[in-house]
Amino acid sequence: MTDGAGREYEVQRAGEYAHEEMAMRARIKGMRAWLAAIGVILAVAVMVPPGGTTASRYVFAQAVQFSVLAIVVPALVVLGAPWRQVAALLGKRGNDLADRAAIRRSHRPSRARPLLILVTFIAVALAWRLPVAVNSLVRYPALTAAEAVTLIGTGCMLWLELVDSPPFLPRITRPQRAAFAAVPMWSLWASAYIMGFSGTDWFSALAHSAGHGLGTLADQEIAAGLLWAIPGLCFVPVVYFSAITWLRDSANLDDDLRGVHDGQRVPGLPQPPRGWRLPPPEPRRPA
Repeated sequence: MTDGAGREYEVQRAGEYAHEEMAMRARIKGMRAWLAAIGVILAVAVMVPPGGTTASRYVFAQAVQFSVLAIVVPALVVLGAPWRQVAALLGKRGNDLADRAAIRRSHRPSRARPLLILVTFIAVALAWRLPVAVNSLVRYPALTAAEAVTLIGTGCMLWLELVDSPPFLPRITRPQRAAFAAVPMWSLWASAYIMGFSGTDWFSALAHSAGHGLGTLADQEIAAGLLWAIPGLCFVPVVYFSAITWLRDSANLDDDLRGVHDGQRVPGLPQPPRGWRLPPPEPRRPA
């Protein structure tokens, strides 16, 4: 096999890889317009009857309400990137404000602010999972509005550090994004584990009478499973995608430059993740 055939095959595979990546980005861009709207609909659905009333009767429904407000809605809103549409309601001044905010955010990178956002989100989320907080939500439904504002607000701030939301970009590196997605997930998992396997009535306001429908402990165990599943479905893809893109983009620059000098690599084309190797090209058959 000649070096020329190998280089030609590498160029072809890299071009296919770039085309697939561009197609995926185009599909995501086309979906953005709907994601924020779906997030708003879900937020309303878990707060008004019948979703809101069910959450005041069952632990598993309350867990769904919490997960939607804390994780699902912020993720959909940030991925939907409705900032320019919202700013357009203020006219040209609103668009200029959004652009200035994005420029200021990108020109003032800070390690302390993303970390503060992470800690704040975890603190707020765990605070609303405390028995005293859940019991208060059941007894005083008006507090659900405060829960929604704090969870969605801090959740959106966290997700802005995890994914692109034009015109805003994350201020942390991809390995840090993976960590910032994993830590809140583990925190909620730990809280759910303690509740699900406590063996006692965790929320007195949601206790059920024995022999009448779903038992309290079974209700808590179902809620624990949901508090594992929903954060996992939302955060695990961020961890995986951040790790894979970091491995791909952080290939050894010196090796790339040496490859260009030796005529073995073509600059400007994406490479597979670090540690992955393209399969060898099949030998050409004589015509």
